[in-house]
Amino acid sequence: MSNAFDINQIQNIIDNGVPHMAEIGVRVHDLDEDGVTFSMAYQERFAGNPVSGILHGGIITTLIDTAAGMSIYARLQQYMPIATLDLRIDYLKPATPGEDVFTRASCYKMTKQIAFVRAIAYHSDPEDPIANAVGTFMLKSSDIRPMDTVTKVKGDAA
Repeated sequence: MSNAFDINQIQNIIDNGVPHMAEIGVRVHDLDEDGVTFSMAYQERFAGNPVSGILHGGIITTLIDTAAGMSIYARLQQYMPIATLDLRIDYLKPATPGEDVFTRASCYKMTKQIAFVRAIAYHSDPEDPIANAVGTFMLKSSDIRPMDTVTKVKGDAA
């Protein structure tokens, strides 16, 4: 695995190191020091209401939480164990059935032990969000190996 942060490296971590994110089909679209953009294709199995087809809030929470964590890695340009301390999500409208969901997350402040993030979930227009989120994450939350070494062990070809 290269030391440079790139979309392929983050996608590899999702696909091989975060099984629930691979299962729901999360894709990385953008990655830079300002944050990350992820997407998830609409799947009926994640509808909170099978009659209306509106996605359950928990699946959007999962997408936001993971993107928020990855935005910390993008800002640090290194991997370390992190843990979500607090994640507040304001749901502004229901997700439209049949439409993919995107999430843009950015880490806007860091201290020695805490990272602060913002994120939005949306369909095609970030100016028309489904949800808005802010959160805090603990840095160096455990002694476990960072995600890039875990995925490397699982068969990364590089």
